[in-house]
This record gives sequence, C-alpha cells and structure tokens, in this order.
Amino acid sequence: MDSEKSILLATDIHREFETPKALLPVLKGVSLELKKGEVAVVTGPSGVGKSTLLHILGGLDNPTRGEVKISGQSLSGQNERTLARFRNERVGFVFQFHYLLGDFNALENVMIPMLVAGREKSEAKARGEQLLDYVGLRDRAGHLPRQLSGGEQQRVAVARALVNDPQIVLADEPSGNLDTETGRRLHDLLFQLNAENKTTFLIATHNEELAERCHRWFRMTDGKIDE
Repeated sequence: MDSEKSILLATDIHREFETPKALLPVLKGVSLELKKGEVAVVTGPSGVGKSTLLHILGGLDNPTRGEVKISGQSLSGQNERTLARFRNERVGFVFQFHYLLGDFNALENVMIPMLVAGREKSEAKARGEQLLDYVGLRDRAGHLPRQLSGGEQQRVAVARALVNDPQIVLADEPSGNLDTETGRRLHDLLFQLNAENKTTFLIATHNEELAERCHRWFRMTDGKIDE
C-alpha cells in the first residue's frame, strides 16, 4: 500500500468490546486503502461490523489496535479536541438517519460545520446556498427538517457532509430509511458528486444494486474484509 497517495489507509484494524462475560471481537484485522476519486462499498450482514468500521475510519471510535491514516495523517494519539476538529474539516458523514437539527432550517443545518470550524457566517451561508442548489433544494433552504420529505432530508445531510470540502465522505446505509425510488435518486446524486468533483466515498450498505455501481466492493464476514 502506498500511503503517500492514499486518501484513506487502514492497517490491521481490530475492535473488541467488553461484555459481562468476555471480550467480543467485532473487527479482526481489517485493512483497506482508498485513493482520491474512488467510490467504494462495504457490504455484509447486519451485525458484522460495517458501522463499527466506518466509525473507526472517521475517527468517531478508536480501534483496539491498528492504525487509520487520512491523507497520510494518523488518527492515533490525537486528543479529542484535535480529533473533533480533524473530523469536522476532513471527513464528511452521512448516516441512515439524517440527524438534522429540528430547530434549524435546511440552510442553517448545512452551515453548521463551517461555523464550528470558525468560518465567517457570510461565507458559510454562501457555501450552504451553493450546495443546496447543487442537490436540488434551493427552494427548500428555509424549511425545517419536519417540513421536508425523507429524500429531501437526506439530500440536506449530503450537502452538510460536503460543506467543508472533506477529503472523504463516509456514508452508513444512506438510503436505508428511504423507499426504493427515492434511494436510487440519492445514489444518483452521490455518483454525480463523484463524477463532477472527484469526491471520494466509502459506503456501507445492504443494497447490492448500489454496490454493483461502485468502483470497488468490499465484503465483510466474521470481522474480516475481502475485496
């Protein structure tokens, strides 16, 4: 693996969880590499560790052992404040549930990561409007999440994930809460973003139709991964 050219490099990732009776191994030596502009997918049955893996790759959780690097920078050994800043500025997250803040409208939700990063409100507003326009929601910018459909909420979540121009977007079952047709439209958006902006995606999903469209397909079984 050539770490100097990798957007994401994970090496021998293990994750164990304590239970009342024993340690439960979930990840058992996962290694993978992604380069800029790739769209990769991780599939596998429920409970196999897909979400755990994405959380570790994005710095939301720490491996029991192993190392994750994003653009050559190791996530290991960083204090929580530094890691939080790194996540906010370098990694975009899209989850099955949109996690939009209900008291803020669509535009404000998209702006939040930029404001957290200390950017000017005017800059965040301009960037947020640009992204909402890009995902087809310019006319919904002032609507609260509860006033949006499920597909619209997920598109706002995608815009929010992109607002700081991250080096990689990690998407955990992004269409898992949507009907089939709305899910396909969301998938089309992700591939459009990849084609036009070379956005790098790693997607965890049960959806084999989506998996077949991706550049690379990783399958998880028994805590390990095969391409």
